[in-house]
Amino acid sequence: MTAIEGVRQFLARRSSPNKRLFIGELSAGSESFNPKMDHLTCFLPGTLALGHANGLPDWHMSMAEELLYTCYLTYAAHPTFLAPEITHFNMTSEIGISGILLCLRLIKCVLELMVRRLRVIDGVESDWRQAARLAVCALWDAHGWLWHGYEIRGLENIPEGPFLLIYYHGALPIDMYYFTARLLLFKRRHMHTVADRFMFKIPGWKTLLEGLCVIPGTVQTCTSVLRAGNSLAISPGGVYEAQFGDHYYRLNWKSRIGFAKVALEAKVPIVPMFTRNVREAFRTVGWLRGLCLRIYAKTRIPLAPVYGGFPVKLVTHLGTPIPHDDNITPEQLQKKELRSRIYAKTRIPLAPVYGGFPVKLVTHLGTPIPHDDNITPEQLQKKVTKYTTKDHKSPDYSS
Repeated sequence: MTAIEGVRQFLARRSSPNKRLFIGELSAGSESFNPKMDHLTCFLPGTLALGHANGLPDWHMSMAEELLYTCYLTYAAHPTFLAPEITHFNMTSEIGISGILLCLRLIKCVLELMVRRLRVIDGVESDWRQAARLAVCALWDAHGWLWHGYEIRGLENIPEGPFLLIYYHGALPIDMYYFTARLLLFKRRHMHTVADRFMFKIPGWKTLLEGLCVIPGTVQTCTSVLRAGNSLAISPGGVYEAQFGDHYYRLNWKSRIGFAKVALEAKVPIVPMFTRNVREAFRTVGWLRGLCLRIYAKTRIPLAPVYGGFPVKLVTHLGTPIPHDDNITPEQLQKKELRSRIYAKTRIPLAPVYGGFPVKLVTHLGTPIPHDDNITPEQLQKKVTKYTTKDHKSPDYSS
């Protein structure tokens, strides 16, 4: 009796998630429980049944039945109907198992995307910094391809040598992350980028930014990067455009001409870039615009809340390069050449649409407008317009 009580109290456990009764082990010299059951333990149900037949409590029989069923399952779980010498049981919660399996599946998907979709094998054997960049870029490009269906149009417009990339700054420059990643993975060309100085003051970020070739935007630093044979990306609107831009994609460059000075001093071509729907993927909270603008004007700290991550289609458009011209001034380059080319691309996206309100919809079909050989296209256009305007009450074809 004392021995069976000890087995019941210290060795009997139930598996998860099926709650099967089994007899485990205690490690020698400790109270550490090991959830494994030897095959010979399956003789114990018979011992318990005999005890119950000789007057021992009913729980002996119920324990014998449950344990015998567990032993039966160790046989039935195999095609040969032969049980293993030792059976290990799971005691982790079902939620924990599901979480672990989900993580493993996500890791598997990411690795498959990195290996099958992305070219990350070359160049990861020597320079650890380059290997780290490729790994980060592989993850970014996989995310852009999977979540936003990211595309680049006009990749043939990228010059062979160094160039200055000028782009519109969304609430988050998510398109620049995707573009930089794909350029490095598929073209093996690394793009240096300019970030606001406040980012270098965030603890721990300076080392990370330097490793990813992100620099503060002084004219001298940018010019030296380009003269060294590297390509550079600058958003003239910067943090201001990111916080206070609208969904009409107006450029907020003001009188900034620093980027134009960089291009002229470095004598490199400029490639304009715009990403369609970049402000539909991430947005800023509009009703706090006034307060955030006043704070930014005094402190230069960007505090406009950003929300989003919406799975919208992102397409990056690259314009034809603007060649270097010694006879153009920075002001002319900023106002005429570059702004006009990027503005043409910013008109591509549509303004956000909301609604779906349950209102009554009534479609009115007017009487046909007969064919008339004597009417001009302009006159016909006026007749159709007159009928389809909102103030129209009844068709009038007399005029």
